[in-house]
Amino acid sequence: MKITKLTTYRVPPRWMLLKIETDEGVVGWGEPVIEGRARTVETAVQEMEPFLIGQDPARINDLWQTMYRAGFYRGGAILMSAIAGIDQALWDIKGKVMGQPVYELLGGLVRDRMKMYSWVGGDRPSDIIEQITTLKKGGFDTFKMNGTEELGMLDTSAKVDEAVRRVAEIRAAFGNTIEFGLDFHGRVAAPMAKVLMRELEPFRPLFIEEPVLAEQAEYYPRLAEMTSIPIAAGERMYSRFEFKNVFAAGGLSIVQPDLSHAGGITECLKIAAMAEAYDIALAPHCPLGPVALAACLQVDFVSYNAVLQEQSMGIHYNRGGELLDYVINKEDFKITDGYIKPLTKPGLGVEVDEERVIAASKNAPDWRNPVWRHADGSVAEW
Repeated sequence: MKITKLTTYRVPPRWMLLKIETDEGVVGWGEPVIEGRARTVETAVQEMEPFLIGQDPARINDLWQTMYRAGFYRGGAILMSAIAGIDQALWDIKGKVMGQPVYELLGGLVRDRMKMYSWVGGDRPSDIIEQITTLKKGGFDTFKMNGTEELGMLDTSAKVDEAVRRVAEIRAAFGNTIEFGLDFHGRVAAPMAKVLMRELEPFRPLFIEEPVLAEQAEYYPRLAEMTSIPIAAGERMYSRFEFKNVFAAGGLSIVQPDLSHAGGITECLKIAAMAEAYDIALAPHCPLGPVALAACLQVDFVSYNAVLQEQSMGIHYNRGGELLDYVINKEDFKITDGYIKPLTKPGLGVEVDEERVIAASKNAPDWRNPVWRHADGSVAEW
């Protein structure tokens, strides 16, 4: 079997799907994208075509290493996202050829169902109690929300009080019937992270995500020493070579690689195994589309340390398109009592509605995150 063609489709709300075709008619789907940089990743995928056309898609490890090493310069959000989507599609092909879900090719199930969580609130969190109430009726009991709006490197007690008040209201309304993580989203610099985490500790959030930016990872062990709240991070790290130093330094309780950013299934399996050796839980980042989620689930169902899976159904980013819009086998993605069962179809387990994808790609918007500014006019982290 030989790879014959790669086709990318940018689709609403902010995703990109990749179709890899072969000379025997077997097709694989991947999701290579950086939110807000889809066109850039698209170009990177196209630049990798010479490494792939005419090659055997079954040689996933060799093709991965070729894409990673043969270009001399490597790593980073764009190149690793391009590799990630290609890798997902290659695993999809292999599973379809073998007539098995990918997790069966990776040793089989380590659990019967996977715990999922849902986003609530928006970029500037609001209406959270109402949203949790609605989702709770649908069976969810675990959530994530932004912990704060934009925050200066040194900010006011009023801003701290507002973030704490919101969390206090959630605990008062739901007690211990729910759990929730707080995403600082890299908006908080180290001086304020210490203040916020200390103030939030009595409310026992499930975790604090990206308490500081990944490039300030040296603060993870320092922050972990002064709080009992588990620290989560990893969506803006792109290979095991970045994760190894963070794991060795300590501080992380939960690692969150993104299967569409960090080299795909091949790389994230290695990251998950490394994390397990350091007694770090796995909770893959996935505010993306159906192929990305399907890829995450393949890793979740073979990784002992996988504890939570993010998913984007109903997330505030999904304007103009929803996760299941591009899926034929919608019933396989049913979440019951906050859990999802293994996807049983061969490959990644998602049947992509290609007609819907092609139609949606004709008028796909170029999504951009908002640019925020502080009161003094300087740019703020989003």
